[in-house]
Amino acid sequence: MSRAFVREDGPDTAPLPDLPVSPHPNYVTPRGLTALQDRRAAIVTQLAALKARADRLDVMPERAAERDLRWLDARLRSAILVDPRGQSVAEVAFGHAVTVEDEGGAVTTWEITGEDEADASMNRIAPHSPLARALIGARVGDMVDWRRPNGVVSLGITAIAPIRL
Repeated sequence: MSRAFVREDGPDTAPLPDLPVSPHPNYVTPRGLTALQDRRAAIVTQLAALKARADRLDVMPERAAERDLRWLDARLRSAILVDPRGQSVAEVAFGHAVTVEDEGGAVTTWEITGEDEADASMNRIAPHSPLARALIGARVGDMVDWRRPNGVVSLGITAIAPIRL
């Protein structure tokens, strides 16, 4: 088919809708800021490679990379850097590793990190998560109640330290 009969202003040439940006303050640790910057650099490299292709009939990968780049730029512009190494560990705050013991005696350490850095499988939680909200402001020796969908869990704070960067 001739390119003369292909619409140039079709949906495949329009930018993809932006990804949603969190309404919460974008607190980041130095590790989280570096990760965002690294992701941005990777997307810029990927986008350049996509635009350098000889066969660019499918532009959706380019549009997706451009959308991701817009999202990363928004996250970087809104980043509020908090270095946990300069904070007091008298009470739980953003950037702290908090060791807790539950009612059954299980001990777990949770890191309160930026939203983009949070990963439950690595015990990293965002500051606006229910667990972080329960922990923030507590001191060693305090008991806090973590309200979960399947019930309340009481946790004792056993240690507070800055997260390792």
